[in-house]
Amino acid sequence: MTLGKTRINLWLVLLLLVLVSNWTLYKTEFGAMILTEETNPVVIGSLLDFIVIAPILFMLYKKKFSWKMAVGLIAIGCIAAKIIIPASYLQPYDAITWTGIALEAAIVLFELSLIITFVRYIPKIKAAVRNSDLPRVFSFPQAVDQYVTKNPIVYVLCSEVLVFYYSLLSWKKKPREGITVYKNSSLIAFQIMLIHAVILETIGVHWMLHYIGINPVVSIIMLVLNVYTVFFILADIQALRFNPIYFNRESVFLSQGLMQRVEIQFDNIDELITDKEVLQRKLPKGTLSFIARDFETVYPDVIIKLKNPVKGTFIMGLQKECTQVAVRTDSPNEFLEKLQSGIEINQYN
Repeated sequence: MTLGKTRINLWLVLLLLVLVSNWTLYKTEFGAMILTEETNPVVIGSLLDFIVIAPILFMLYKKKFSWKMAVGLIAIGCIAAKIIIPASYLQPYDAITWTGIALEAAIVLFELSLIITFVRYIPKIKAAVRNSDLPRVFSFPQAVDQYVTKNPIVYVLCSEVLVFYYSLLSWKKKPREGITVYKNSSLIAFQIMLIHAVILETIGVHWMLHYIGINPVVSIIMLVLNVYTVFFILADIQALRFNPIYFNRESVFLSQGLMQRVEIQFDNIDELITDKEVLQRKLPKGTLSFIARDFETVYPDVIIKLKNPVKGTFIMGLQKECTQVAVRTDSPNEFLEKLQSGIEINQYN
């Protein structure tokens, strides 16, 4: 275990300790024995735990620090305090907790306004996507960024729209030609097997929950989640088929279904590694892998080493920096030739 991972686990342990200790203090008989008639200092300490200590520990655990995240975590802390601390103890400090709840309500209203803006600009977004030569998994998010403020809720909406489009509306369309990353692998077969497994599991678990008399709400929730899983896998299969590797004058656009994508500018490519001995080693940290899942061990055809890190985008708009990209394609020689051609053209511009 590395030192970095040890620190992350330490922050998580401390966060859980803060939350569990406060829960024990107010929600158990042991806590009731500890509390005296003078509870104000204890309540103040708990409020500091929920509003200051817990948000800091969470940000240290996630290694992300921003005012927006801090405000959201403070609001959540106020709501948690309202739920955990008895109203009789919290009454002198009600203004503090209600302020946090008001902040959370403001955040929710802001995100609702983003959703409304997204819906409002759908006609313009569709027009921008039609006019773009990029694969849809790239052109749609870029078009959304033109009209809607960048926000995690917007990225989730983008992801869900793409799932809806590919799972339901893409079947009569013809995939574009290009170099693919999945045809020489067992990825599609694996996904079809997964769909069968989810359907069988849905039928079996749904029947079992009804048979043993579990709350029907649980059964319905599991049914909805499993149906969504099937739609997502179908959408991922279609996204694989409809989004081969795309080249323009400046960049190469790599995607693997809906799961991940990245744009690499040719002038940011430092080296193309094709040495088989290097390719068969374990991929180092900071490598984004475009290698379709197979039933046997496979290795990349090329590792694209970058001059400067780029951000790869994953499902729900999550992003991660990478310093090199490992790629396995169905046409390795053609892919290498296009990469080298793009690098040479950009060297003289």
